[in-house]
Amino acid sequence: MRIDLNADLGESFGQWELGDDSAMLAIVTSANVACGFHAGDPTVLRRTCSRAVAGGVRIGAQVSYRDLAGFGRRFIDVAPEELTNEVIYQLGALDAFARLAGDRVRYVKPHGALYNAIAHHEEQAAAVVEAVRCYDTELPVLGQPGSAWLRHAASAGLCVVHEAFADRAYTPEGRLVPRREPGAVLHEPEQVASRCLSLARGEGITAVDGSTVRIEAHSICVHGDTPGAVRIAATVAERLRAAGVELKPFTGDSSLP
Repeated sequence: MRIDLNADLGESFGQWELGDDSAMLAIVTSANVACGFHAGDPTVLRRTCSRAVAGGVRIGAQVSYRDLAGFGRRFIDVAPEELTNEVIYQLGALDAFARLAGDRVRYVKPHGALYNAIAHHEEQAAAVVEAVRCYDTELPVLGQPGSAWLRHAASAGLCVVHEAFADRAYTPEGRLVPRREPGAVLHEPEQVASRCLSLARGEGITAVDGSTVRIEAHSICVHGDTPGAVRIAATVAERLRAAGVELKPFTGDSSLP
């Protein structure tokens, strides 16, 4: 068994520090690095890319709506052509820093409200796929199983990678429980680690209503900005390794479709 662990990193901005990127980069195998539209400034992005490359962690572009004030968590009804161009802009910016660090952007994962919107918003999903297709058709895309985003990506010939969330509650339909609802985010490290082991084994996990739901995952996201994030991520990694699960980046994995 093997699984990728990813985390959202590079989200500090100027004097505002968010999360412990150095500690998380010692745990995860893939880093979803902010691209400056929801978080991250040029210095933060360059530093994060350099640390990721030094630690052998794959760099992914965490593209988003242009929403610094809302941390990319507010839906924006942006025109498809404009959204395509804004995603290309973000990809190019982060890729420049990744190449200066000695690597390149290896995959694409949308952030926040954009991630949630393109699970069902057909036009915006197609617009983000078009951005990836225009920039580099070899880039895998990371997202929620069953989403419009991954469906459009597969139709465009892109490599799709299924993702699950370590510390987020799921509905019986396999969707994320909105953050504004009680119990949407899990904080107990052992509980989160047990769920991740079930995900890595392809087993079902408990949905918010107590039923069992199965989430197919090649990568598990452990958030870097929640309280106790480093402890949770470390507990997850330790539990997986103890159970014989290899932690390995999904990029370059020939077993993926």
